[in-house]
Order: sequence, then C-alpha cells, then structure tokens
Amino acid sequence: MQQLDRIALRGLRGFGRHGVLPSERANGQPFLVDVELGVDTRRAAKSDDLSDTVDYAGLADRVVALVEGEPVNLIETLAERIAAMCLEDPGVEQVQITVHKPEAPVSVAFEDVSVTIMRSRS
Repeated sequence: MQQLDRIALRGLRGFGRHGVLPSERANGQPFLVDVELGVDTRRAAKSDDLSDTVDYAGLADRVVALVEGEPVNLIETLAERIAAMCLEDPGVEQVQITVHKPEAPVSVAFEDVSVTIMRSRS
C-alpha cells in the first residue's frame, strides 16, 4: 500500500455456503475475513468525528452479510465482492482482503486455505 494509514479488521466470522461441491452448498461452513483499509485518517484525527473516517463496525456488518449471503463457487469471487463493497466508502483508497476457508474440502491435514487480493480506487 502507498503512504496511507491503515485500519484493519481481523478474523471477521461468518457462516456461508460458498464452494463448488454440492456438500459445501448444502451444509455450509465457517469463513474468516481479514480486511485492511488504506485511508487518510488525518481529518478524523483532527476533528475526532466518526463521520470523517470509516465506520469499521458498520463495515464489519456488511462484510459478514456478504459472507452469509448469496453463495459463490470461489473464495476469489467472495474476496472481490468484499473489496468492491469496501471501496464504495469514499474514505477508502485501497483495500486488502484475505478470505480464509479453514474447513475447505482438502483430503490431507491442513490449517487453512486462504486467498488474498489487493484493490485500489485508481
């Protein structure tokens, strides 16, 4: 990210039905999302007013709503939708999204499967 300040939300949890297998759609599974926003916080720091920055509580609600909403095949698609939603906030210039799928249907022992994307307004 460029010379922007950062606001981070880690481990947002939601239960979704994303995946290509019928069992993933039928049974669902937990997903975790990390969000890192590139923002300029100077105006908010000076005014001490929430309206001058990103309301991260509201953003967290919207991220979880996407996780728990319309199913998609790929976590890449889910990450892209979350990034686009974050960039709708005029205060967000850049975003990094990581979607974790800790119970992905993998036949060997593993800790996590994740996809990380970075998007910017420009």
